Amino acid sequence: MKTTVALAALAALLALTACGKVGPPSPPGPPAKIIWPQAYPAE
Repeated sequence: MKTTVALAALAALLALTACGKVGPPSPPGPPAKIIWPQAYPAE
């Protein structure tokens, strides 16, 4: 019983740690086509 609970907890922990992506977010697509973020002219 204890081993089943321990294995279930370990599986849940591994599943949750695999959800994150390492590094800063980056928009999809080629760099030449990315228009955000951009600097807007001063009014």
